[in-house]
Amino acid sequence: MEKKLADGRILRNFAIGQLGWALLSGVVSNWLLYFYMPSEETIAAGMPLFITQGIVFAGMTVIGLITALCRLVDGFVDPFIASKSDSLVHPLGRRIPFMRYAAIPFGIMTVVVFTVPGLGSEAFNNIALLVCLVLFYVSLSLYCTPFNALIPELGSTQELRVNLSTYISVTFFFGTAFAYLVPTIAGFFEATFGIANAYRITIAILAAFAVACMLLPAYTIDEHVYANAEPATMNMIESAKKTFKNKAFQIFEVSDVLYWVAITMFQTGMPFYVTSLMGLDESWNFVLFAGMTGVSLLFYAPVNIMAKKMGKKKLVTFGFFFFCVAFGITTVCGMFGIPSLVWGVIVALLAAIPMAILGILPQAVLADIAEGDALKYGESREGMYFAARTFSMTLGQSLAMILFSSLATVGTGGFGYRLTALTAMVFCLLGALVFMRFDEQRMLGVIDASKHHEGQE
Repeated sequence: MEKKLADGRILRNFAIGQLGWALLSGVVSNWLLYFYMPSEETIAAGMPLFITQGIVFAGMTVIGLITALCRLVDGFVDPFIASKSDSLVHPLGRRIPFMRYAAIPFGIMTVVVFTVPGLGSEAFNNIALLVCLVLFYVSLSLYCTPFNALIPELGSTQELRVNLSTYISVTFFFGTAFAYLVPTIAGFFEATFGIANAYRITIAILAAFAVACMLLPAYTIDEHVYANAEPATMNMIESAKKTFKNKAFQIFEVSDVLYWVAITMFQTGMPFYVTSLMGLDESWNFVLFAGMTGVSLLFYAPVNIMAKKMGKKKLVTFGFFFFCVAFGITTVCGMFGIPSLVWGVIVALLAAIPMAILGILPQAVLADIAEGDALKYGESREGMYFAARTFSMTLGQSLAMILFSSLATVGTGGFGYRLTALTAMVFCLLGALVFMRFDEQRMLGVIDASKHHEGQE
C-alpha cells in the first residue's frame, strides 16, 4: 500500500526515543572517566578508586584499553545487527521489534556499568568493567541501529528529513543535558550514601526515565504505515561492501569519525575543564551545558530554514570550523585573570552555534546517501548505513577515550586537560577539510532525477 507521510505527532514521538538513548549514551560518555578515573578534586571529595589508575601499557590507561576493546567488539556488532534489521521478517516491521525488546536491557546495562565494577578487588573490577561495557554497547546498538534506520523512512521528503533531523537534534541535546544533571542530583544523596552510591542512584533514576522515552516510539509508531518494511535480501558481507564502496559515504564516514573524536573529547573533558581549569564547582557542569543547549536551540529554526535554501554541505562545513574556535578557546580557559564564570559562558556560547548545525544536519546528509543507494540498487538498506554511523560514533568515542585518558595525565596544573581541548580542535579541523570533498549537488541530483523518472511512469 502507499505509505503515508509522517505528521508532527509521529515525528515528535520518534524524537522522544532519541531523548532516551541520548541520555543513556551521555551518562556513559560524560561520566565514565569521571567515575573510574577521578580527578584529585573528586578523590578529595570522597570518590573511591575502583580500577587500576595511571599509564599501564603503550601510554594508555586501563580504562582507555577497556573502551578501545569495547568499541572494537562494537564495530563487528553494529553491521551484524543492521543486517538482521534490514532483512527482518516480522509482523511489526523491520525496526520496531528491536526497539521494543532492546530498550529495557539498554537501561539496565547503563546502571550495571557503574555498579558491578565496584563490588570486588581491583583486578575483578577491571574485568567486570570490560564485560559490562561490552554489553552496554551491544544493547545500545540493538536499539539505536534500527532506530536510526527509520530516519530516512519517516523523513521521506527533503522537507520532512530536515524537520525530523531538527526534532531529534533537539531531543538529543536535551538527553545529553539531562546526563549532565548527574552530579547535581547526586548531591541530594551524597551525604547519606556517599559520592559513588549517590552517582549510582542518580543514574538508575535517569535510566528509568530514559527507558520510558525509548519505549514511546516503539509502541506508538506503526512502521508499516510510514516506512518501507520490505526485507532486504543482501547478506551482511555484501551489504557492508556496497555501503563502504559508496564514495559519498566514504567521505561522510571519515569526517564523521573525526567529528565524534572531537566532540567526545570536548564532552568528556567538560567536567574537568569546569572544575580543574575554570575552578568552578561541578554543579556548574549542568548549568553551563543547559545554557549552551538553550542558546543552541535559538539557532535551530534558522539552521532548518537555511539548510533548505542553501544546502547542508556549506552549513556543516561552517559548523566544523566554528567548533574549532570553541575548542581553541577552551585550551586557554582559566588564564589571563579572566573570572572563571566568564570563561564558562564564553565556551558555552561559542559551542552553541556549531552544536545546532552538527546536531541537525549530518543525520539528514546520511539519509540522502542511504536514499540514493536505495534508488540505485532497488533495495532499502538504511540499517547498514546507520549502523556504519553508529560505528563511526563508537569508533570516534573510543579513540577519544583513549586519547583523553592518556593526554589528561600529561604534565601538571591542568596542562593535560588543555592538551585534550587542543587535540579536539585538530580533529575537528581535519573533519572540516574531509567533508569539503562531499559532492552534495551530485547526490541530490541522483535522487531528484530518479523521483522525476518514477513520477513519469
